[in-house]
Amino acid sequence: MGERLAGGNAAVALLGNTLATGAGLSVLITVFGPLSGAHFNPVVTLAFAARRELDAKVAAAYVAVQLLGAVVGVWAAHLMFDEAVFQVSTKVRDGAAQGLAEGVATFGLLIAILGSLRFRPTATPFIVGLYISSAYWFTASTSFANPAVTIARSMSDTFAGIAPGSVPIFVVGQIAGAAIAVVVSGWLFHQDSR
Repeated sequence: MGERLAGGNAAVALLGNTLATGAGLSVLITVFGPLSGAHFNPVVTLAFAARRELDAKVAAAYVAVQLLGAVVGVWAAHLMFDEAVFQVSTKVRDGAAQGLAEGVATFGLLIAILGSLRFRPTATPFIVGLYISSAYWFTASTSFANPAVTIARSMSDTFAGIAPGSVPIFVVGQIAGAAIAVVVSGWLFHQDSR
């Protein structure tokens, strides 16, 4: 919809995507946080498993559902906007800078989540929504920060798409950013057991 309404202006299309994503995330995290911890992102789920805050079998099930949900979601979006359901993106997003941007975006997302859970748990939905909204603009990649979203967006030849050949550098960056965030947050948010 952002692309359709923007009249060819990429900044307006990006702003439309930004606002919808940030607001939607805040709502979804508020609603689903009490049910599942709002696990919509495989690297976030794997980070919680690495921190031993989520059982490995539960984490594996979450990741499978996240991937399936992302694909079904992109197909539903295509149906809503009268697009062909099955698409392959042609939007190339290659290069080390894109992978680094995804690493930075994902690192920041994990730090935002873990920091808010440590210090202001009730603010987590808004902190995550605002972080992703801002990361759309301060990263070269527009902050996918989620392997499930990255894979799903490779199945959408739209403004928000990513060519399948560009997916690996994004996912590698996301995994690296999450792994570094797990280590840094363990030090940064360490809580003494007194």
